[in-house]
Parts: sequence; structure tokens; C-alpha cells
Amino acid sequence: MRFDRLVIPCLLFALAGCVTTHTNTGALGKPLPQETKAEQAKEAARIHTELGQHYLTIGDMQTALAKVQMALKFDPDYAPAHTVIAFIYARIGNLAEAEQHYRKAVALEPTKGAWNNNLGQFLCSQGNYAEGETYFRKAVADPFYATPSEALTNAGVCQLLAGNKTRAEADFRDAIARNPQNGEALFQLASLLYQGKDAFRARAFLQRFDALGKPTAASLKLGHDIESSMGNPEGARNYGKRLRSQFPDSEQAHALDSTQNP
Repeated sequence: MRFDRLVIPCLLFALAGCVTTHTNTGALGKPLPQETKAEQAKEAARIHTELGQHYLTIGDMQTALAKVQMALKFDPDYAPAHTVIAFIYARIGNLAEAEQHYRKAVALEPTKGAWNNNLGQFLCSQGNYAEGETYFRKAVADPFYATPSEALTNAGVCQLLAGNKTRAEADFRDAIARNPQNGEALFQLASLLYQGKDAFRARAFLQRFDALGKPTAASLKLGHDIESSMGNPEGARNYGKRLRSQFPDSEQAHALDSTQNP
């Protein structure tokens, strides 16, 4: 599963303490209205959240945390800051704080698809499958959510962890119907069908995944296993060659070698 990424413009400057406003004039020479203190605080929170995201991308967790903490000092009700700081807390193992901030983001913007998806994923990762499911459904229900297919994929993975393969398959199929190029859903459905002894349909979905041009060690191993189960040694060898060539140090390549060279 994966978290939704906040879509935030790239930073073109460094923040120095606080946000200031300037008196400008519009196209007709009339003064533009100055920002209110609340608007200034929200803008400062946005910029510090951007900075936190930037430091996350370069692996500086400590500075990222400090920047997002500052964002929340400027505006405690800025939902994007809550979801970013929740992600940071989860990464450093402070799960109680992570859950608190994921829930706060949803409380501030209850219909926001991204926040609901992130909370659902967090709850699922903690084994709270039933409650996580409710937030995935809320995410999909948001008409302005750009990636409902991802939430459905996450819901399917959560259902797999909960042992509900029938519901998982339905979620993966729905995810693919909404986005036929959802590689994670294609792979998960192929794997699920193969485990259910339906190698023929598993092959079809894996071929669609393979056509995306982003193979993984797991997908190549699955392709090998599917072709072997269908009595196609040439196809199995092809997947095996690709696995050893592209991912020679992977667990899957070692597993393949151990079965073929006992």
C-alpha cells in the first residue's frame, strides 16, 4: 500500500521566520486587499509544510519534523500539515502521534479522499481492518478525489490481510476498471487468482501488468510460476531469465535458483 502524496508546488525560496505581505496594485491601479492575519498564518503553514515535504524527500527526518511542527504552530487547523506530520511520526515509530494526526486531518476535512485513504491505510497497517475499510470507502466516495483506484487497491490489500479474498478480488477489479493501468491492482489480482488455482486468468492480468514496462522481482517470479503451472516451460524459462538478469540479488531469484538447483 502507499500513501497519497500531497501535490504542493516546488519551493523557489527559503522561508526566513515568517510570511510578510506587500502592498501591490492591480491591473486597474487599485490597491489589492491585504491578507488577513488568518490568511497569513495559513500561508506560513503551507510553506513550512512544503519545506517539511522537501526535507522528507532528501531523507532529513529531523528537519522535516521541525518544519511541519512549525507549520502547525502557525495554523493548528491546516490539514495537509497534519497528514505530513502523521507520516513522519509513523516512519520514526511514534504510532500514537501518527494516528492522532491522521485522525485530525480527517476531522478537519471529513470528505477529503486523500486524508481518508491515508488513515485507512494506517489503521490497516495496525491490524484494524474493519475501521480501515470504512475510511477507504469514504475516500472513494469523494467526487473530487483524483486517485480512487489507489484507495480501492489499498482496500483490497487490507481485505487480503483480513482474510477476505472475495472482497479483495472485487476491490482489485474495481480499481482496474477505474484505472486500467493501475499496476499494483493488476499484480495483486494476478497473484490472488494464481493462488486460487486460476492460472489462465492470472496470466491475463499479469500480461497486462507486464505491458506497463515496470517489472518487479515479484511479478517475474509470479510469471514463471504461472507458466510452469500451465505446462509452458519455454514461457517459464523466459520469466526466469528476466528475473536473474534484472534482479539477480533478489529473494525471488535466489528462491528460483534453489528450486532448480537443489
